[in-house]
Amino acid sequence: MFENQRYCTKGITENVPLLTQIIIWELVDSMKISEKDYLQVFKLTAENKMQRIVHSQEQPPYEKTHEFRTDSPVTAKIYVIDDENPHNNALGRGILRRNHGREN
Repeated sequence: MFENQRYCTKGITENVPLLTQIIIWELVDSMKISEKDYLQVFKLTAENKMQRIVHSQEQPPYEKTHEFRTDSPVTAKIYVIDDENPHNNALGRGILRRNHGREN
């Protein structure tokens, strides 16, 4: 899972700093778990100049919290989807989306 070309929605590109986007993709890539769910959820909260990211998936259960300093912390909920069907849609304020080699 999560092995093909990556896409970001306009909302992510406009509202989430590039560094935070890169960190989110790295969190997906570096998961140490037997199986990754097709849906990864990231809850971002901002406090002063700290960005907190709670990364979770439903099956198998996984949750890990990460924090880092940044001049541009954001509060958002972001879904990262390993989408094998280009007609599926995900709901959410922001979506980081991965599509298996298909154009949107």
